[in-house]
Amino acid sequence: MAAESQRKRGGLSQEALLGVVVFLILLVRIYVAGATHLTEDEAYYRQWSMHLDLGYFDHPPMVAWGVRAGIALLGDNSLGVRIFPLLTSVVTSFLVFELARTLGAQTRVSIRAALWYNATITVGLGSFLAIPDSAAAMFWAATAVCLARADHDRGAVWWCVAGLFGGLTCLSKYSGLFLAPGAFLWLVSSPEGRKKLLSPWPWATLVIAAAVFSLNIAWNASHHWVTFAKQFGRVTPPGFAPRHLVELAVLQTLLFGPFLTYFLVRGARFGADQIGTGVRFIVCLSAPFCGYLLLHSMHSIVQQHWPVPMFAGASVLAAVGAQARPTRISRALKPWAFSGLVISVVILVLLAAPLPNLGRFDPALAVEGWSPFATRLNDLAVRKGAKWVASVNYGTVAQLQTERALALPTLQLNERDRYRTAPQPAVDMAAPGLVVDLARRLNVSDLRTCFEQVQDLGTIMRRGVGARGAPYRLVLVQGPRKDVVTVGCWSGTHLYEGAVTP
Repeated sequence: MAAESQRKRGGLSQEALLGVVVFLILLVRIYVAGATHLTEDEAYYRQWSMHLDLGYFDHPPMVAWGVRAGIALLGDNSLGVRIFPLLTSVVTSFLVFELARTLGAQTRVSIRAALWYNATITVGLGSFLAIPDSAAAMFWAATAVCLARADHDRGAVWWCVAGLFGGLTCLSKYSGLFLAPGAFLWLVSSPEGRKKLLSPWPWATLVIAAAVFSLNIAWNASHHWVTFAKQFGRVTPPGFAPRHLVELAVLQTLLFGPFLTYFLVRGARFGADQIGTGVRFIVCLSAPFCGYLLLHSMHSIVQQHWPVPMFAGASVLAAVGAQARPTRISRALKPWAFSGLVISVVILVLLAAPLPNLGRFDPALAVEGWSPFATRLNDLAVRKGAKWVASVNYGTVAQLQTERALALPTLQLNERDRYRTAPQPAVDMAAPGLVVDLARRLNVSDLRTCFEQVQDLGTIMRRGVGARGAPYRLVLVQGPRKDVVTVGCWSGTHLYEGAVTP
């Protein structure tokens, strides 16, 4: 009894240590989040948060809801936009710990899983960003914990809560839809699981998840299925390019961490010694989504952040793999598994306090210099008599709309379907306008097909630290040849009107 009491006190002490470490990591991320300008995608999602809805052109609504909540709490600034993903990273860390412990891992192994989750490059660098993946990863991990508890505790409540979190995963990102086939695969893979399928609770989980997700389904139904068309259109292969499979394997090995990947493989092979059927649970739950990513990589690029919802389970397997059947090599490599955390901290410091003379390799270049750049654009527009500013990229538009120094209405000349559900800008299209974008993206001859008068004003630099900078082309235009605000300048399928315009 005394030994058990001591073990419990030691366990609590280890959990408290985990809380301290996660809190210190959070402090670093909060500093970086407050000191770093928004990325283009974050500025775009901030636009969404200005008009809350149940869906948007690119994604379900959770990221916009989180950004809006953060702005209401801390104000319309970088930290306000990012506070929700910062908090979700903390919650996800403890969910990883809880998942490992629920599956039967020892306390120290569960703590290692939570810390190694933060040591992956994807999480280490991306967990402070206001992107859909943060909430998707948290709700995916929460769903996994509830399913594992439903299996171990035999409680009907856990099945229902799993359905709630599964639906919230789908409202965060459509990758959550792979949870259902993953859970089904887990259940049918064992006699005990097949017996559970004869009870009502797994099906109640599915019904609850569908009910939550139906909010976005209903929104899509009333908006010409715009998000479904955007995202599920990727499923149709445009060709065969297996080189992307190699890119996926190499990139994810680097982003999860080479040493963590080594332990992940060990966990998949020998983890049953530590957590029994927990290995099968993690593998089955992730298999459908992993399979889709492999198929997608046969014809298109898999973005580096897409697999992050699976990192919770992968971190548990890696932690278990470091404990199971230890060898001299595995013992020697354990400390190196934290190298990703060190690399992430170094890069985050460079983002928050950028150093000079890093050139195009500077990770902060994409987010530097937006405020003075917007001021220069505003002054130039006033001198040229321009009454509005436009771009051909949603990220540039979003960044300019974020800057209060630019007092003119801003719009994107193409992809107008992105903005159908948002209030349309009050733009005087009869007046001259200033078109600006990266020089490599903006073609002056294309603008002549859209406007009667086109004057190339050359390029200006959006400056970073020192001599670094990104060149932007400026073009003064007037006299639109078509309805630029409603239809846009160039051809494309306009989902809301069901027509292809020239």
